[in-house]
Amino acid sequence: MQTGYESISAQDAKIIAMSADSQALIGLTKQNLEITYLLLSDENRAAINAYNVIDTSNMRIARPATYIIDQDGRIAWKFLDAKFDTRVSSDQIVTELKKL
Repeated sequence: MQTGYESISAQDAKIIAMSADSQALIGLTKQNLEITYLLLSDENRAAINAYNVIDTSNMRIARPATYIIDQDGRIAWKFLDAKFDTRVSSDQIVTELKKL
């Protein structure tokens, strides 16, 4: 996602990523991957459960999910996959942002 950060930002959008990892691990991940967007810890999985993205094969993690939330707070587009390693591309996100 970091590689597409500038393209997404150019659409007046913000990236907020969330993980079930601890705050300490999130900090290491941000540092190691040189992540500049907001990366939050949802260690208690409140948001993960609220968005129903818990991985049923491993209840400690979330399924890959991407949401575009419009200025009115509504979900305008989403990507949700059952496979842990499937991710949406930043190009696809930009394409969907341009439709708004």
